[in-house]
Amino acid sequence: MTKTEQHIVVGIGELLWDCFADSRRPGGAPANVAFHAKQLGHEGIVCSRVGRDEMGTELVEYLERRGMETRQIQKDDRRPTGWVTVDTNRRNAPSYVIHEDVAWDYLESAEELNSLMESVSAVCFGTLAQRSASSRETIQRALEIAGNAVIVYDVNLRQLWYQRDWIEDSLTAANILKLNENEVVVLSETIGTKKRQNRDFALAIIERYELDMVCLTRAERGCSLYTRSDRVDEPGIDVEVADAVGAGDAFTAALISSQLRGWPIDTTAWFANRVGALVAGRQGAMPALAEELARLITDAEKRLPKDFQLRLSRRWK
Repeated sequence: MTKTEQHIVVGIGELLWDCFADSRRPGGAPANVAFHAKQLGHEGIVCSRVGRDEMGTELVEYLERRGMETRQIQKDDRRPTGWVTVDTNRRNAPSYVIHEDVAWDYLESAEELNSLMESVSAVCFGTLAQRSASSRETIQRALEIAGNAVIVYDVNLRQLWYQRDWIEDSLTAANILKLNENEVVVLSETIGTKKRQNRDFALAIIERYELDMVCLTRAERGCSLYTRSDRVDEPGIDVEVADAVGAGDAFTAALISSQLRGWPIDTTAWFANRVGALVAGRQGAMPALAEELARLITDAEKRLPKDFQLRLSRRWK
């Protein structure tokens, strides 16, 4: 029952180097989502921009070696490839210094990008890549074109690069919101929901922006998923954290994959939680985990209701 559907899953926004004390590794939240979507059996495509420099060439070559489509990664002749200084002294809560005026700040609304967005099954985007007008306008235009896709807004607040209008435009464009508990507090203040309790906030935001789902990650305490009629609380998993960089993005990729497979909310929470924990136990945001993820998909399918399993088996005949 694990036959792959080649849905196109786009991560649009930042592609960069995560620079640790002793090394640098590929990263950028939407790029991480596309990478893990590829490992989950979909066509993961990164839509971003790098400098025409050695760091940009290395990033593109890294993705190509792992079978990723890279034609949607634009090249910038004037600005450098993006990089982030990562502090992992607190393994469960790394901190970031995200450097400015880099290539992904200037993502252009090219004809090839807009053409791709007409055929995508899912899109993930965040707030950080909208800190410059150029990329913000490009992302919002792409989301308009991909209006029938599963559109996941991963809030991903970093430093002070967010404004109320960016957030509200993003919520209006999305049908799924993913955020963490700290971001609940910030969003509640920023957009004025006056709701700080997780459930109250989720239901208020679903109603106001006509969302299908709110996904709340709670670090080592697991996750909560909310729709208008359902709520699932999935407990945390005991894992030895290598670094938590990219774990939330892997969660998002698994969430998208579950939605494309049509899984119910409880299976989605179980699966996404385990994919996130799996990445937290490895170094870097893009560890090679295709075999482990395939086994998790099989395990998740075994948890599906019997009538759902029957429909799934008929689907692949």
